[in-house]
Amino acid sequence: MKKLFLLLLSGMLVAFLVACQQAAPVEQVETVEVEQAEPVEAPQEEVQVETEAEETPAEAAEAETPTEAAEAEATVEEATETETETAAPAAQTDRGDIRIVVVSHGQASDPFWSVVKNGVDQAAADMGVTVEYQAPQTFDMVAMSQLIDAAVASEPNGLVVSIPDPSALEDSIRAAVDAGIPVISMNSGSDVASEFGILTHVGQTEYEAGLGGGERMAEAGVTTALCVNQEVGNVALDLRCQGFTDAIEAAGGTVEVVAVDLADPIDAQQRVSAAIAANNPNGILTLGPTGAAPALAALEEEGLLGEIQLATFDLSPDVLEAIRDGNMLFAIDQQQYIQGYLPIVLLTLYNTNLNTIANDVLMTGPGFVTQDTAAQVIELSAAGTR
Repeated sequence: MKKLFLLLLSGMLVAFLVACQQAAPVEQVETVEVEQAEPVEAPQEEVQVETEAEETPAEAAEAETPTEAAEAEATVEEATETETETAAPAAQTDRGDIRIVVVSHGQASDPFWSVVKNGVDQAAADMGVTVEYQAPQTFDMVAMSQLIDAAVASEPNGLVVSIPDPSALEDSIRAAVDAGIPVISMNSGSDVASEFGILTHVGQTEYEAGLGGGERMAEAGVTTALCVNQEVGNVALDLRCQGFTDAIEAAGGTVEVVAVDLADPIDAQQRVSAAIAANNPNGILTLGPTGAAPALAALEEEGLLGEIQLATFDLSPDVLEAIRDGNMLFAIDQQQYIQGYLPIVLLTLYNTNLNTIANDVLMTGPGFVTQDTAAQVIELSAAGTR
């Protein structure tokens, strides 16, 4: 019995020890769970690390030495200057190198052409380009063609020409076009500009202007008229007389062309007086202010001022005062200021931006200045723009 008791006691002890050994892993599991639970706080540590990383550049910037900061600022300034230079339009940097030559058949001392030159000069200033204005001493097509040839030889960036005699000037103008010089015509030459290879013509169509003047004079009762032409052979002026004649004849009247030489004002006045005596007209159209002056003088001397209807092409102070005072019916205004101004603008845009316009003729007239508007235009004329 005693041995049996000992055996049972030993078995119970072994069982107890085995049970204790099996319970130990429970503590290990709890330890593992605790160790695994600790990483739950790890994201907070990562967030803190990220926050510190975001603050690092600012701290680094604050830590830059004065030399490094100056170098960085200089780099930014250089980059800004480079961007500015790249963005600057060519038109603002290249215009000073553009040279344009204007060759007209009218002298800047003429009251009409002085306004043209004022337009040229103002456009040159506004565009920031260099412009040279040239003209022969008198109406001389040989001298004018030589001026054009000389201008072409100087290789300008643009050429502006009037074309009073296409046959005399054609070769010189075509030589400019063939040389690659952009050409714009103004004032006269609307009928041949496109044929000569000219970019565009700035002015009025002369025949239509004369036709309009004739229609107005016919409405005023003119049946017998004189057309005073100071440059016979100037195609533009011949077209003016032709349009005027066609309008008067269409109304049942007649027109006589009177040629005068304005280099001799006394002779011009005498020729007009002789034509008045020979034709007994009730209307006279002159083709420019310098032609209007001897006609006004002749009418005043004959005591016919206000009795014979007088009208003219183009403006001058004397013409405007005569219209205001009722001694002249109207003036046909082709706005010569913009005939000088616009070609310079167009050639500048062509050189800097290859701009062209679709019109073969850019019309500046005809307009009509009458007694109703003469006072306003007188003020503008005093400023040299009308």
